[in-house]
Amino acid sequence: MTGQAPKKLLLAGNPNVGKSALFTRITGVHAVSSNYPGTTVGFLEGWLRRSDDTWKVIDVPGAYTLKPTNEAEEVAERLVNDGADAVIIVLDATALERNLFLAFQIMERRLPVLIALNMVDEARHKGIDIDPERLEELLGVPVVPTVAVTGEGISRLLDRLPEASAGRDVPSSREDRWAAIGQVIEQVQKVRHRHHTLMDKLEDASVNSFWGLVIGIAAIAASFTAIRFAGEGLIEHLLDPLFNRFWMPVVNAVSHFLGGSGFLHDIVAGRMINGSIDFEQSFGLLTTGLYVPIVMVLPYVVSFYAILSFMEDFGYLPRLAVIFDALLHRIGLHGFAIVPSLLGFGCNVPGILATRVLDSARERFIAATLISVAVPCAGLQAMIIGAVGEIGMKWVAVVYGTLFLSWLILGRLLHTLLPGYSPELIVEIPPYRIPSMKAMGMKLWMRVRGFFLEAVPLVLGGILLISFMDAAGITAFLSGMLAPVFSGLLGLPAEAAGPILLGILRKDVAVGMLATLGLSPAQLVVATITLSMTFPCIATFIVLWRELGGQRMAASMGIMIVSALTAGVTVRLLLSLNV
Repeated sequence: MTGQAPKKLLLAGNPNVGKSALFTRITGVHAVSSNYPGTTVGFLEGWLRRSDDTWKVIDVPGAYTLKPTNEAEEVAERLVNDGADAVIIVLDATALERNLFLAFQIMERRLPVLIALNMVDEARHKGIDIDPERLEELLGVPVVPTVAVTGEGISRLLDRLPEASAGRDVPSSREDRWAAIGQVIEQVQKVRHRHHTLMDKLEDASVNSFWGLVIGIAAIAASFTAIRFAGEGLIEHLLDPLFNRFWMPVVNAVSHFLGGSGFLHDIVAGRMINGSIDFEQSFGLLTTGLYVPIVMVLPYVVSFYAILSFMEDFGYLPRLAVIFDALLHRIGLHGFAIVPSLLGFGCNVPGILATRVLDSARERFIAATLISVAVPCAGLQAMIIGAVGEIGMKWVAVVYGTLFLSWLILGRLLHTLLPGYSPELIVEIPPYRIPSMKAMGMKLWMRVRGFFLEAVPLVLGGILLISFMDAAGITAFLSGMLAPVFSGLLGLPAEAAGPILLGILRKDVAVGMLATLGLSPAQLVVATITLSMTFPCIATFIVLWRELGGQRMAASMGIMIVSALTAGVTVRLLLSLNV
């Protein structure tokens, strides 16, 4: 770096125009995710060094207009109004007319601008010919054709960065702006007739009301299977053996040094389980605090984000959102809520973090609450299938059926009772394209890095908090106090209260403990449902507090308790009628 202050470079454009791919191309993987003050809308920041200049690059949230219709567009407007030394406006060459509306609004601010005419390869495939030289002449700003996913034109774009210009005056009124855009399009764009290819037919089928649903269900099923297979494979064959071979000797040495017991020992190494350290159950900072996020959560995060990155870059994710929009709209969400919901099936922590893709605080509250209550993580699912499955798969079906009905009913109630409205889904459907492995790898690295920076400290903090609660006898006190409630309402023995409360630490371990109590099939099902829907694990709890704030998190917890008890009592009564 020179002694000069860094310059600010904004990447602006509509959603799904390739801004993120361009960002990763020009900044590499050295990026951080930030939230705009007062919001939960995130944007990426990175650095670009070009000649003697250092640029702070900001990936502005995708927006269709600077007259905001949602929180993401509000943040985009603020970032643009804050000013910049240069703005790269990324335009989708396949939808130039719509993209120019935002470009004109930015140019109206008289900021130094240059245009990345992106996806020119897709435009050619669609029979769209654009004259970039004529477009540059009409707008008065540099225009560079690019293909961000392959890197085509990126070097040329950066070479012309010093040429960024405010350009020609543009109309300020909406009507005059659209008229001017029409005149530009007429002079720079020609569309040739072309026959539909197999890929075109697949694109049409994937948003069809019937075939789109079939393809969507198949895609979700295939993705979920792949995530489970990859996650479980990484745990069983790589991470768990590595921890036991290399990290366990270190933990045992620390345990021996600390005397094998005592308050400090339980905090650092964890409690002894049957005379030895257990990574899952000891709940020490060096044991469960590291084992849970790295061994039990990270594999599912990596596999999910790999699948998600592929679906994004291939162009399928917006289509999936459109297909499920009608269903999710009934519970106060829109189609993109399918993303955090699917992620929650791997782990609730990244699922709740992913609710940031939703527009409003109302949507994020509904989605986060539903994930916490009715979306079982991979570890919990494994124990449900294992423990409950031993008494018959019909009981597993009862558990999952109850969770789904609870998700549906609770979502509908929250949509009806909470003030506000469910926003319409406005999304540009991009063409299908073969993803760039390099771009996917960069995106995956940034997301995994973000998980480590955000989630791991929260898990460690939660483990520390619970250790203090356990040492102070708070956990035992709560178990004794709530035992009559579980016995009276749910028909469970008093000793079931302990495992259910243990679920705040690890729900899957708690299900395993329930299976050892000699419960009847009906009691085991009721206990498993109640446990699954009650307090989330400590990591999820901490993330809820961070994302929703204290007041909304408390409300979510209250809804969670009422929902769990209602579902548990209802299932108990229904099963007793069938006995």
